Amino acid sequence: MINPFEIMETINMIDQENLDIRTITMGISLKSCADPDIDKVCEKIYNKITTYARDLVKTGEDIEKQFGIPIINKRISVTPIASLVDVLDNPSVEKCVQIAKTLDKAAKAVGVNFLGGYTALVHKGFTNGERVLIESIPEALAQTDLVCSSVNIGSTRAGINMDAVKQMGEVIKKASLLTADTQGFACAKLVVFCNAVEDNPFMAGAFLGEGEGECVINVGVSGPGVVKCALEKVKGKDFGVVADTVKKTAFKITRMGQLVAQEASKRLGVPFGIVDLSLAPTPAVGDSVAYILEEMGLEKCGTHGTTAALALLNDAVKKGGVMASSHVGGLSGAFIPVSEDAGMIAAAECGALTLEKLEAMTCVCSVGLDMIVIPGDTSASTISAIIADEAAIGMINQKTTAVRVIPAPGAVVGDTVEFGGLLGTGPVMPVKSYSSEEFIARGGRIPAPINSLKN
Repeated sequence: MINPFEIMETINMIDQENLDIRTITMGISLKSCADPDIDKVCEKIYNKITTYARDLVKTGEDIEKQFGIPIINKRISVTPIASLVDVLDNPSVEKCVQIAKTLDKAAKAVGVNFLGGYTALVHKGFTNGERVLIESIPEALAQTDLVCSSVNIGSTRAGINMDAVKQMGEVIKKASLLTADTQGFACAKLVVFCNAVEDNPFMAGAFLGEGEGECVINVGVSGPGVVKCALEKVKGKDFGVVADTVKKTAFKITRMGQLVAQEASKRLGVPFGIVDLSLAPTPAVGDSVAYILEEMGLEKCGTHGTTAALALLNDAVKKGGVMASSHVGGLSGAFIPVSEDAGMIAAAECGALTLEKLEAMTCVCSVGLDMIVIPGDTSASTISAIIADEAAIGMINQKTTAVRVIPAPGAVVGDTVEFGGLLGTGPVMPVKSYSSEEFIARGGRIPAPINSLKN
């Protein structure tokens, strides 16, 4: 039973502490759209998306009005497109781009913010369609507005596909150059994963996994500001109190997400999938994961102790969330995207937060190196090496890790790149000047670790 105090508390979280539903994401299976004829594939894709998702945005807006809960984004995720490319007669980059443009057209027709699933899962090897789709990613992202792409290049069970790692460094570099007029914006729509999950509602990495059903509703909740405000009330208390405070706050946030997810599911006639309780920050002052860590007693995010503080936060968020819902999924924890977090931006600008420290933090947070702007002249092999390092952390630790870096054309360390909106402002961060080219050129597969042998 929800009492009046809880109602007032939630209203205050929304009004004063930046609590919101970050996204309602409808997952749509496109398996039935497979066809050897590219024109038929595109026709089926457009018709299916515009049929299933025609009421998605309106439903989200109606729920916002009725419950007074801000729902920032309405999005779509689809089956990895590489699986459709495999069925095409004579797959080509041009045909892949045609599919991407169809996805973009459908997304615009139903009014969503982004559509994810221009995806290939190549952690153990490539099919012909997957090779072609990956090759097409720069053109596909440069020629569309709403389409997001992801590639899974490793897993704990399979190891790391270093041929794919090498190719993704080149893909990111090319995507940046093709969108030089927007400071490499295409790269902000591209994520490279290790251990990608099938029910992630957050962009740019969302796709509908192979084990998912025909259609599903997943909801992503966010509330860094709420957690920070809660910790302000226990200043000076020991870490047991800190952990309990975060857990209780995460419980309340997740209950709100569960309410919205179930309501959207009922109104759309689509099964409810999961609530992803990820503390996803925004550039708004107060809506920052970095500020939470600093509230624990760190002078600046990135200083010694930051990784320990983030580990506590991530664990407590998950513990609180699973008590509030039996269907917590996705990534669920704390995101650390530099350009999207006001505190992270400030910490990077003053030198407290470096790429190396961020890499250490990814060992204990939800994802990985996210929305990091690097110099435009960074080589493809260096980008690949960054991906390999992050994938190794995910592989060994049996967790999801990811890389979303933007080599901004013409930008150098000390510059600032403006993306606007939720993508925020990115200070250009330095990378190592020493070469990794010979290492990346080896190719092949880094074998799965011994802890993969679980059966």
